[in-house]
Amino acid sequence: MEEIVTWLNDMLWGPVMIYGILIVGLLFSILTKFVQVRKIKDMFVLMFTGEKSEAGISSFQALSIALSGRVGTGNIVGTATAIAFGGPGAVFWMWVTAFIGASTAYVESTLAQIYKEKKNGVYRGGPAFYLEKGTGQRWFGVVFAVAAILAVAILMPGVQSNAITSAVNNAFGVEPWITGLIVVAILAFIILGGVKRIANAAQIIVPFMAVAYILLAIIVIIMNISLVPDVFALIIRSAFNVDATFGGMIGAAIAWGVKRAVYSNEAGQGTGPHSAAAAEVSHPAKQGLVQAASIYIDTLFVCSATALMILFMGTYNTNVGDANGELVVENVAGATYSEFTQLAVNKAFPALNDFGSMFVAIALFFFAFTTIMAYYYIAETNVAYLFTQKREQFFTWVLKFVLIISTFYGAIRTSDLAWKFGDLGLGLMVWINVIGILILMKPAMLALKDYEQQKKEGKDPVFDPIKLGIKNATFWENYKKDK
Repeated sequence: MEEIVTWLNDMLWGPVMIYGILIVGLLFSILTKFVQVRKIKDMFVLMFTGEKSEAGISSFQALSIALSGRVGTGNIVGTATAIAFGGPGAVFWMWVTAFIGASTAYVESTLAQIYKEKKNGVYRGGPAFYLEKGTGQRWFGVVFAVAAILAVAILMPGVQSNAITSAVNNAFGVEPWITGLIVVAILAFIILGGVKRIANAAQIIVPFMAVAYILLAIIVIIMNISLVPDVFALIIRSAFNVDATFGGMIGAAIAWGVKRAVYSNEAGQGTGPHSAAAAEVSHPAKQGLVQAASIYIDTLFVCSATALMILFMGTYNTNVGDANGELVVENVAGATYSEFTQLAVNKAFPALNDFGSMFVAIALFFFAFTTIMAYYYIAETNVAYLFTQKREQFFTWVLKFVLIISTFYGAIRTSDLAWKFGDLGLGLMVWINVIGILILMKPAMLALKDYEQQKKEGKDPVFDPIKLGIKNATFWENYKKDK
């Protein structure tokens, strides 16, 4: 099984994918005139505007659900993996991917808003919806919906739950199966409450844990402030193949930096648009800009916090390319990448008796748990796309059961296989979604131009797809009539 999964991952994550993600992000950055820089003020202001409604959630709740998916194991274990197999230079390529990926997040989330629907009293949208409506081909949406359900309900939850059980076992000695049972019990309680309960939980847990984690990293950096020039110089030298220790690793640095950045911030993956579509806004570009900001929060803040703590404290080993590659650096003999962050915080606070192991275990619990919640929401949205109301209710219950089983199974299996399954699911979604948004980018560009024009005129932008010549945006056609 592991050999088959490895082969499939090599196919999905070959050079075409790695460099293609960067090229697509750069293309969208140029076409939007670097909206991720020009509209940075709007991105953060719009987070806190807009109210939830009976059918939709607020912009902040939509952001929180998106962040609960983005901020997860990838921020802690994933970042450590990038350093383990790509060297410190992988961190630089994570930053680059996040910067240009913010424009990709804008495009896909704006498309989700443009083509959203109101189904059974709630807003639904995402790649399956915009792929069908934008191209007029239902099969295109069905292919994504099936791939998404396979990925987020079966293949990817195990990465999150495995990280939780490994960290808790390392910090507190609790057996993985016990932690796994606790995780699925809490998960069942929340997902049985539906979208509103998921949104309410996410908007409380995610900001609190992200801020606490970033503050800890800032403290570690301040305590070692004299090392700042050396650490950043190491990252840059390694990224461009001019470091003596990490020379010859530029290919691995780019590959692992891009792969782990995409896994963490999900730009182009097609997961973020699901929650973006649920937001109650007057113009699709508004939520597109908010979702672009979530890429910065995820990678430039949370992933950087992990990377800098590990590099400042020197608690990492690096192999060339993968676990079977030549060992370039061995600072912590016998340690695996899943332990790098815990070791870093322990080393920063040696007098506090395993404080790092415990803090990171708690952070991982919340980060990874909220990601599994987001996975459920994404899977549920795609079930709603595929089935009519009667069948939707049945398959939603089946989905809950399958997700809980896969979460528990992931909690007790080996971490290497869990990550390989996760990469497989991610790769399937990215390929389908990126092809789709390249085909459908024009409506997102028109929406941005319209948003900016209305802002110049001093208006609160309101979307009219008919005026812009955008077809099949039926929700907005009716919205305009109702107004």
